[in-house]
Amino acid sequence: MFFASDNWAGAHPNIVAALSAAAGGFATAYGDSALDETVYQRFSEIFEREVAVFFVATGTAANSLSLTTFNKPGGISFAHRESHVIEDECGAPEYFSGGSRLHAVDGPLGKIDAPNLDRAIGRFASEIVHWGRPMAVSITQSTEVGTVYGLDDIDAISAIAKQHSVPLHMDGARFANALAALDTTPAEMTWKRGVDVLSFGGTKNGCWCAEAIVLFDLDRAKELAFLRKRAAQLLSKSRFVAAQFEAYFKDGLWLDTARHANAMAARLAAAIEDSATAKLAWLPQANEVFAVIKKTEADRLQAAGAAFYDWHRPHGFDGHIGEDELLYRFVTSFATTTEEVDRFGQLIAG
Repeated sequence: MFFASDNWAGAHPNIVAALSAAAGGFATAYGDSALDETVYQRFSEIFEREVAVFFVATGTAANSLSLTTFNKPGGISFAHRESHVIEDECGAPEYFSGGSRLHAVDGPLGKIDAPNLDRAIGRFASEIVHWGRPMAVSITQSTEVGTVYGLDDIDAISAIAKQHSVPLHMDGARFANALAALDTTPAEMTWKRGVDVLSFGGTKNGCWCAEAIVLFDLDRAKELAFLRKRAAQLLSKSRFVAAQFEAYFKDGLWLDTARHANAMAARLAAAIEDSATAKLAWLPQANEVFAVIKKTEADRLQAAGAAFYDWHRPHGFDGHIGEDELLYRFVTSFATTTEEVDRFGQLIAG
């Protein structure tokens, strides 16, 4: 019963087979192999327009370099208070950009509130040198608390970003899960809504190590190539990342794995709703489920083999958490089975 993180899951068998198939022979290094070029083209097909694709090793690198692409002296990027770039990157965006800042914006359950964003950006007049100036807006899709920005939500955020002449970045570590939840297309969830750059994650959804920056503003591609090299993220044997993405996209595997993870989250949420010993904190929209459980009960569940983490109360959550209770996060993945979920459901049935 492994619900600690989708990072705990291994690699999908199709991804493993693709890595094995790419292991023999010789291929041009540093992103210039025939397989690399094939996958770049596949990204453009998926997004229904020409895009520039840069493979990197981690989501942290993807987020940090995406924001650094639009860096300027005194630059400020705006993100949700509980976003990954603010809480979980150890200052990497500031480090890679050479000193830009991240400014926290509030909003309920992991999503930036559009009026709050407008006010936050408006505080920094770009002509006043003392304050710094707006550089970018970043949204997380799906969010750190399992919610999803709807297409109208992205439109609203994008409109404010464009009003203030700053680009919009999407942290898509769980991009496929959000896409499956909205039942939309990659184009509709990104550039057609005004997204300028995307951190495209594969690692959480069945890949071994496959992350990419998808740049819709092609005029910045040359600059990003140098930024990636300087950040030590230009992989020599990049065909092994390309091989993963080739298998990931083949026959819609990436959406199948995301739909499965989302379905397992919904099944887990239903079990928690029926439980006598746990309370569902809010309805999941992707593959993360949050529940309020007594600490002694959580200890019992973990002793029985369930892996999950306690979590902080997110902004906008007004549910009751007793003194003897904590909020806990459960994450499902492509590898989660119905048997795991049902076994956990039996344990919490009461």
